[in-house]
Amino acid sequence: MFSQLSASLMIAIDSLMHNKVRAMLTMLGIIIGVGAVITMTAIGQGAQKAVNDQIAAMGTNVLMILPGAATTGGVSGGAGTSQRLTADDALSIQKESSLLTHVSPIVNSSVQVVASNMNWATRITGCTPEYLDIRNWNVVDGANFTAADMKAENKVCLLGQTVVDNLFPGNGSPVGQIIRVKHLPFTVTGVLAPKGVNAFGQDQDDIILAPFTTVQKKIQGITWANMIIASTVSSDATVAAEADITATIRQTHKLQPNDDNDFQIRSQVELAAAADQNASTLTSLLRNAAIIALLVGGIGIMNIMLVTVTERTREIGIRKSIGAKRLDIMMQFLTEAVTLSLLGGIIGVGIGYLASAIISSNNGWVLLISPSATALSFGAAAMVGVFFGYYPARKAARLNPIEALRYE
Repeated sequence: MFSQLSASLMIAIDSLMHNKVRAMLTMLGIIIGVGAVITMTAIGQGAQKAVNDQIAAMGTNVLMILPGAATTGGVSGGAGTSQRLTADDALSIQKESSLLTHVSPIVNSSVQVVASNMNWATRITGCTPEYLDIRNWNVVDGANFTAADMKAENKVCLLGQTVVDNLFPGNGSPVGQIIRVKHLPFTVTGVLAPKGVNAFGQDQDDIILAPFTTVQKKIQGITWANMIIASTVSSDATVAAEADITATIRQTHKLQPNDDNDFQIRSQVELAAAADQNASTLTSLLRNAAIIALLVGGIGIMNIMLVTVTERTREIGIRKSIGAKRLDIMMQFLTEAVTLSLLGGIIGVGIGYLASAIISSNNGWVLLISPSATALSFGAAAMVGVFFGYYPARKAARLNPIEALRYE
């Protein structure tokens, strides 16, 4: 059996070498299909890893308490319109729940910032010093503001790296410098570690952090919080912590048992699961599109093998007349089809790796080339050769030797 396979392989290679251009054009569909499967899978899995890394950077144990819908005269204002979340709510949930490690009320505002002759449009976030612990964020230059700054409503702040680059280009450390936010002077106490772009394409470093009380009263001029952010003792404790938070805020807001919550709670675990599902769907769609290209390549192999059978009808008749069996003829043409597919698969794997490297280099994307995807693509190429080569091989094996010898 091994000698028969070896002989069939040698005949197949010899046949392909005599028709190099046709063989290469036939393999083109397989090459494109296999290369596309590897490249698309790498893009999809890379996107999935990027999303998961971004969420992990914020912490899978983070809970966000958002305002619900405000209702006036029976008309709902929509999600986020309620103004009932306050700093007192943050203090209450931290006091009542042993599952929370850090809690911070949040207020946000878009601002124009000026430093010397430079200016930059950014966003300022009012928070407590614990916000950095919740977000797993470090200060790389200077120091965080303090609880005393919060109490005194001091005009101090931390700058994200994007803000530093635009307000102090090439001027060294901004720590101790004065910037003006809505005409108010703020002293820079520190610079945040770069975090880059998040999963939603937002530059996380284009931000200013300042004491919650300062931003709330002197920038926003409001008495409520835009949201509350908290971290739990572990990601496993998020569900129980949500129950504690819900009970506490319903009590502080004096909601009746039949009243709907005037707030929402979202966890990073839920966001991670949703993002993972979206990325998996994207990967599957990309992979399926590439597999269609692989099938088109298989149809091309079948067409060429049918042409080959027609061209070599007399050769088949001669081989049968000197004792070749149907299985021998079938193995010969099936081996040729599989050889075409495997050669195309090998070249396609190389092109897939090269294309992934080029895309990663040019766009700065993180691409993950999965060994399982490579093996699957190569195996699929072999199966395509067997599936689409079987019919032409069977047709060749069933030729009548007498009619084949008469064929012109």
